[in-house]
Amino acid sequence: MAHFLGLDLGTSGLKGVLVNDRGQVIASHLCEYPLHHPQPLWSEQYPEDWWQACLQVAQALRQQAPQAWQDVVALGLSGQMHGAVLVDQHQQPLRPAILWNDGRAHQQCQLLQQRCPALGQLAGVQAMPGFTAPKLLWVAEHEPELFARLRWVMLPKDYLRLRLTGEVVTDCSDAAGSLWLDQQQRQWSPALVEASGIQLQQLPRLVEGDAISAQLSHQAAQALQLRPGLIVAGGGGDAATGALALGAFNPGQGFITLGTSSQYWIATEGYRPQPESLLHAFAHALPGRWYQMACLLNGASPLLWFAQICGQSPGQLLAEAEAAYQPANDVLFLPYLRGERTPHNNPFARASFHGMDGRSQRPQLTQAILEGICFSLAQCQQLLAQAGAELEQVGALGGGARNRFWLQLLANVLNKPVLQYEDSQSGPALGAARLAMLAWQPADPAHYCPPPPVLACLQPDPALHAQYQPRYQRFLQLYQDYEAPRSQQWL
Repeated sequence: MAHFLGLDLGTSGLKGVLVNDRGQVIASHLCEYPLHHPQPLWSEQYPEDWWQACLQVAQALRQQAPQAWQDVVALGLSGQMHGAVLVDQHQQPLRPAILWNDGRAHQQCQLLQQRCPALGQLAGVQAMPGFTAPKLLWVAEHEPELFARLRWVMLPKDYLRLRLTGEVVTDCSDAAGSLWLDQQQRQWSPALVEASGIQLQQLPRLVEGDAISAQLSHQAAQALQLRPGLIVAGGGGDAATGALALGAFNPGQGFITLGTSSQYWIATEGYRPQPESLLHAFAHALPGRWYQMACLLNGASPLLWFAQICGQSPGQLLAEAEAAYQPANDVLFLPYLRGERTPHNNPFARASFHGMDGRSQRPQLTQAILEGICFSLAQCQQLLAQAGAELEQVGALGGGARNRFWLQLLANVLNKPVLQYEDSQSGPALGAARLAMLAWQPADPAHYCPPPPVLACLQPDPALHAQYQPRYQRFLQLYQDYEAPRSQQWL
């Protein structure tokens, strides 16, 4: 029986899943690695940590399913988008990778827009600090000696591909988040590349997500104890591969993720850029398909931050908040711990509690954090609706989707049914494995990418939705009153 490997290089760790030819996950493992913030606004990781995590994930999966491991015929890659991995002519990283939630290149965004006024229409989104292109302008300005040694710039998952195959390749859906891809043509844009101060030959070869990108090298096969020469699919950025894990690739299908970051994702009919809205219009991981997405830098991460401060697990905080839940909670929380992308494009936005008094307790603060994230997603839902993209019901993906109390809050705030799936954790790693299946044996995507079984459908409470509306309006006003003026001095 053929088996398939999916690897998702996330922000907090590398997730691997082993899938049989019926699409069932038979083994999975997560290996975490650190995130570094050496200066304000900076967010970095060491690519070598990713490779060591890959070796550990392979060992764990091999131990869980030794026979299936020997039968792996193809693997697919997924990963955090927008990162900049700078590599020299010897295929060695020149510096730590600059990640998607890094805000140092805010000034370079203005320069990109000036150099290429058509950027938003070509790339599907306005220039924002988290994208790859402005990071290269920052490196050229602040680390010119290092920039002069640059041979290739690649995205995080594609550094893993380099270690696995020796080939410098990326796929259209991950390239979509670089600000170098002509989304309509699904090719590198010479105008966008030139505006970033680099050359086309410094970018990876482009393939579609379900295409064969390369083959596993003898050296990597020996390290992972896999067959040399097995197929490595093009793969995809984590937003697109997460969609494939939910069977979302036709227009009108979509979901919300509650991971380190959050996305509100909807497949669209054709390429529909609306850069002025701060939405992303990107290429999907399947040929000839696109999507619109609102991307929030702060997903479940504010809850994790608060749990660390309190010395409690996120599960304990969620249980406390559910037991003490009062919809008329006076406390509001702006969840911008790492700035925000949609809907503000503001790396200097900051988090804060509002409305506390001497009676405020930990459960009320936890509830405010959950609601603040829900309110941010409600803003994004409004933007997507204005752009003509709406969902009748919303699937939920990521670590936060395991908690039914939070999903019920989300349903009440959005006023839409929220689906909880039986397996919301495999996510992008499963999507990567499905792309490996399509590369190994091309077929209708529906054959390999069915939606997962639904565990629960959480219906919105109309009375609670109405009760949330004044607090939602206060939430919107708080940003305008506090964060927008305070941040303006830095922009």
